[in-house]
Amino acid sequence: MEGNTNASRKAATNEAMGIFTLAEGERTRFFACPNFAELDCLTATFRTYRYVPHTHDTFVIGSVIAGCETWTVRGVRGYAGPGDFVFVNPGEVHDGAPHGGGYCYRMSYPSVDLMREIAAELSEKNATDIPYFPDTVVHDPAGVSLFVAAHAAMDAQGDTQAGDTQAGDIQAGDIQAGEELLYRAYAHCLTHHARLTPRAATGREADRVARLGRLIAECYADDLSLSRLAAEAGLPRHRLIRAFRRETGLTPHAFLVDRRVIAAQGELRRGATSAEAAAATGFCDQAHLTRAFKARIGITPGAYRAAVS
Repeated sequence: MEGNTNASRKAATNEAMGIFTLAEGERTRFFACPNFAELDCLTATFRTYRYVPHTHDTFVIGSVIAGCETWTVRGVRGYAGPGDFVFVNPGEVHDGAPHGGGYCYRMSYPSVDLMREIAAELSEKNATDIPYFPDTVVHDPAGVSLFVAAHAAMDAQGDTQAGDTQAGDIQAGDIQAGEELLYRAYAHCLTHHARLTPRAATGREADRVARLGRLIAECYADDLSLSRLAAEAGLPRHRLIRAFRRETGLTPHAFLVDRRVIAAQGELRRGATSAEAAAATGFCDQAHLTRAFKARIGITPGAYRAAVS
């Protein structure tokens, strides 16, 4: 009985710290970065866990530090290991899965505004174009070493804030050191691996799909049936599904669930409970939110809220 109590207490503690154990040998930890507005970071070890195809409003920038991960981005499968950067642009459909015995990685999710701001500072111009990373996986051991050092510094700072109330001036210094390292890492990525030329939309029905994507992004909490979406796009339902998948990599329903999860992240960041976030973003109940959230983010809504709110 005592063992069960201790296990329950440990699970509750992990939940409060933003740590969620998925399976034996697997662990994820989300943490927010001080001095960077709404910048989330993740460190994780996965043996069997697979992400479903999903998107982010932010960039995804990180590195595998042990093992090997396989990705599908823009319909192309690739592999990332130690010394490799992984870049996913905002809105790009991607998944992620272990290759071989699994992997450990450090990821960050910088906003479009942050990356555009850094790009403008680097060019000393008022950059308006969103940076774009043309290659998903780039081997750059020196740059990865800088990024991993920055990520680890910010991660350690999160631990200090949670558990060490006597950090004092050292704590403030660590924040500044981590911030500087992370800025340098992002500047390195933009300088060596990004471009500012926007991509042109392709496909005969790209405009209709883009317009429908904006509608879903604005009305994600509504009951958006396939019939309504087809009528909005002026396409038969089967043609809409095919065109939407071709242009975005997702079906209309999968895209809708994705937008709801992204919106739920915002609600949780502002302090909403899981049930409140589910109700505000169009999920029929908390259980549906939890399943969709874990499949895309890797942790429960409660763990995410504890880590970033």
